[in-house]
Amino acid sequence: MAISRKYAVLGALLTGTLAFTACSGGNSGSPEAADASADYGYQATGFPIVSKQLTLKFSGTKTALAPDYNTMTVVKNWEKDTNIHIDWQNLPEAVFQEKKNLILASGDLPDAFFNSGLTDAEIATYAASGTLIPLEGLIEKNAPNLSKLLAARPDIKAAITSSDGHIYSLPSVEELGLVQFPNEIAINTTWLKKLNIPMPKTIAEFHDALLAFKTQDASGTGKTIPLSFMPGSWCGDIVDLIAALGGVPDNMDHRIVQDNKVIFTPTQDGYKKAIQTLHQWYQEGLIDPESFSQDDKAYLAKGKAATENLGAFAWWELPEMVGADRAKDYALVPVLQGVDGKRIASQSNNQEIARGAFAITRADKYPAATMRWADNLYDPIQSAQANWGPIGETLKKDASGPLVQIPAPAGTSEGERRQKVAPGGPKANTAENFKTVVAPEPRAAERQKTVNENYKPFAGNDGYPAVALSADELQQISSIETDSASLVKQNVAKWIVSGGIEQEWDGYVTQLKNIGVEKMIEVYQQAYDRYKKNS
Repeated sequence: MAISRKYAVLGALLTGTLAFTACSGGNSGSPEAADASADYGYQATGFPIVSKQLTLKFSGTKTALAPDYNTMTVVKNWEKDTNIHIDWQNLPEAVFQEKKNLILASGDLPDAFFNSGLTDAEIATYAASGTLIPLEGLIEKNAPNLSKLLAARPDIKAAITSSDGHIYSLPSVEELGLVQFPNEIAINTTWLKKLNIPMPKTIAEFHDALLAFKTQDASGTGKTIPLSFMPGSWCGDIVDLIAALGGVPDNMDHRIVQDNKVIFTPTQDGYKKAIQTLHQWYQEGLIDPESFSQDDKAYLAKGKAATENLGAFAWWELPEMVGADRAKDYALVPVLQGVDGKRIASQSNNQEIARGAFAITRADKYPAATMRWADNLYDPIQSAQANWGPIGETLKKDASGPLVQIPAPAGTSEGERRQKVAPGGPKANTAENFKTVVAPEPRAAERQKTVNENYKPFAGNDGYPAVALSADELQQISSIETDSASLVKQNVAKWIVSGGIEQEWDGYVTQLKNIGVEKMIEVYQQAYDRYKKNS
């Protein structure tokens, strides 16, 4: 369940109408792409979009449980409204990752990528080659819903604008405020009650509770696990413990922003202090030795073992970790008062504004009609259905106005149903729309309340924003980022388990500098500064 986030610089804001091109990445002077939308009776406003049915070929990813999109009610409705039929060639993500290079290199490109599955580096590369065409002119002429959104939200415009000033992919927006603080720590309250221990409020009290779980064998099995976690996981890491023990917020990228300054956390003195203390915890038997080797499957199985033997863990949803029946035995630990007396919540770089939801290729002979088709999904009602499924099946009108979720059938989780009825793609479910258009899912509303009350007030850093790296910048930092992440992961695991950080720290920092970490942070800082200027 890892979520990769590689972000950096944005170009200037859009000004005027820019011609889209079939090659050269949209450079001025290259020939303008022909558009045959008029051959199908294209209409600039209203529905249908074309009077004669047009078929377009789309490729990209889809969720593992998603059926053929053309069997989905919401997709059938889109075709009925627009008179555009889609030949869907979307594949499960793992399959698409294996085949996308072949698709991009072939002479048989799709007309567009829907849920593109393209990385920032791939978007930059294939934009430069002309495989993906610039979209800003098409947006201005053929996308009133998206144009209105971008005019009102310069931050979204900045997030999808490349360093050359062009837009090559459209956004997917879901602003519930849920993904910024995913590494929540839970503790077994049944065991706390059994041992007459109050809910920990400080890092020292949390340590003492884990120690009591261990020394008094709270599970009664002789196999009590006081604390387990998954370093580097998007929602299973102990970044808030590092903040409490060392005063330095952290996240899976080890890249935070404080006072508009980009910081690489694993070279900070506070980070060193935290790892030193975690080694002491390990020596006391408080940390699950499998924390540094387990995958999602093994980790989640640990919470659902036949005998309850897990004292505390990091995950973003209790039932997912320990099962619905056992969830009542656990509660979230409040953001702990740390060694410096402060309560610090670490903010991730997970983004609510994502690029790559939709991109048009040079093979598309009907880009105006294609853009109007995509723009339909930025209508707030259509965005809600793209995200959660059709009105009448998964959503219904509430008496107060907004759409609300129809409960999933017994035996089916909300997440499973969503995969089967909602195709995703380009959409904008903004914070404002969650007040007036569609209400959050009940589970999302509950989590939103938790985040707003328990984590946001104690945010110790800003997340790195949704910035698009240029191809040159990606090339500069890609190997640095890979090598530094590997070195940090290897050493942190070794130091927590075996110690030695005091003797090896200076050499480790020097090694990171030699890899090029300072250059990497310089690139991210310049990109961040340009983003702030442009948004």
